[in-house]
Amino acid sequence: MAVVEGWLPASRDNWETLTFWWQFYPVLASFQWLVSWYGMGKTSVESKLNIPGRTAWITMEAPGFITLLYIMTTLPVQQGITDLPWQNKVLASLFVMHYIYRAIFFPFLQPSMSPIHVAVWSMAIVFQLCNATAIGCWLAAYGPTTHVQWDAYGFSVARFAFGLVIFYVGLIGNYFSDEELREIRRSEMKRQEKFKKQGKTVDKHYEVPQNGLFKYMLFPHYFMEWVEWTGYWIAGGLAFTPARSFLLNEFFSMFPRAVSGGKWYKEKFGEEKIKGKYVIIPGVY
Repeated sequence: MAVVEGWLPASRDNWETLTFWWQFYPVLASFQWLVSWYGMGKTSVESKLNIPGRTAWITMEAPGFITLLYIMTTLPVQQGITDLPWQNKVLASLFVMHYIYRAIFFPFLQPSMSPIHVAVWSMAIVFQLCNATAIGCWLAAYGPTTHVQWDAYGFSVARFAFGLVIFYVGLIGNYFSDEELREIRRSEMKRQEKFKKQGKTVDKHYEVPQNGLFKYMLFPHYFMEWVEWTGYWIAGGLAFTPARSFLLNEFFSMFPRAVSGGKWYKEKFGEEKIKGKYVIIPGVY
């Protein structure tokens, strides 16, 4: 039973329309260069339109893996596909694994989360739905659905395995970078609690992360997520165009934020404090 007739799951015509226009998302994301506001994280500000951090994060990230799982269980039946190749199942599992961490574990591991503006929350949901539909429909029915078709796309076990290695390197690097940021927040919360017990008020304190990949760059968690989805695209092959679009869309979404964040670090701590660190691309920027 379709949730939205022709769209969830998407018909082939609608999926092809979506995947065509989804390639142009970087144009929309590039509008971030024109504004400095971004209503979440350290740039979050007081607003009546803010949603509590954990609630917003879970509800804006979970639609991705939920949508993909729904498509993977309904679209093959609609298309008369009785069983999908192992490649499709592995790629779907990797996507779900990433977003279960991001949507479920990540917010509860965070010592604290700043509120998220409803505009950012809404755009994130749209991104998740479009991305999961593009990737999910390719994996469920509109990409290769037999081993013969995979071979016709030039499938290679070595390339698939190499892509998985890159994916897991990115996933692990992303996790440990997140953990370094969490450790700073834990220390800050302990510091604030200590002052509160003494009856003192204390302003929020920030510091430049120094451990792990943060020794070399300011936003390794962004960079390692790009590494992760590069591996995903490599595993699926050049024909896995929704994965390519996902990677490019993430890059054009996150790069302006990293540039803005680099300026924030420079203004907050001074150039000397971040000297020798790249912002997000090692050896380049």
